[in-house]
Amino acid sequence: MLELAICDDEKIYRNDLRKILGTSLELSGIDYRITEFSCGEEMIKNFKHICCNIIFLDIEMGALDGVQTAKRLRAMNRQCIIIFVTSHPDFVFQGYEVRALNYIMKPYEPSKILSVLHTALEELEISSEKYYIIEQRLGSVRVPLSKVKYISSEKRLLHMVTDKEIHTFYGKLSDMEDSLGEAFVRIHSRYLVNLKYVEKLDGNTVLVCDEHLPVSRSCKPGLSIAFAKYMLQ
Repeated sequence: MLELAICDDEKIYRNDLRKILGTSLELSGIDYRITEFSCGEEMIKNFKHICCNIIFLDIEMGALDGVQTAKRLRAMNRQCIIIFVTSHPDFVFQGYEVRALNYIMKPYEPSKILSVLHTALEELEISSEKYYIIEQRLGSVRVPLSKVKYISSEKRLLHMVTDKEIHTFYGKLSDMEDSLGEAFVRIHSRYLVNLKYVEKLDGNTVLVCDEHLPVSRSCKPGLSIAFAKYMLQ
């Protein structure tokens, strides 16, 4: 399990950070736990009882600021990843003393937090595979997005086609389009395709794992641009 800690004397910032981190980790299918501390003293006192992988540490706190707290953690031989949080960029240079991985600025920009989190996960060699959760009568099904070739719609039903099976559930293709990420592109009013599996653009069709799927005239320019960008990555 991935263990994270947030140490900040302002509850509103702890809540915001917890929400952003939790949403991303859940979508990635990573088991995690977040422990919160309201000051450096509290964190030092309790830290020996937990095993923490990543710490988001506010620099500007009370008697024991973030840099002093980080120094004490390092003195305890803790090899965790430290990410500083601050409202003033002038403070970030102090992070070199304690081998901080990075820093994020207040007020938070989710994109920056997710970028730093991704870097930390790479350091820890933890997979950030993203999943789509399908709610069904018998329970939830978690489908790795990297395995989804395409999604087609049929009236009120969606068919999510993977390399091994097809998941059918109620939904709207437009809702899926907004939540799956840049790898999935609309090619038709009834189809979303994962660019990872596109083998060839061929006139009014696209070849996906030996299947020819229709491409509408309105979607063709966007598909061509998206496919070209994907091939250059």
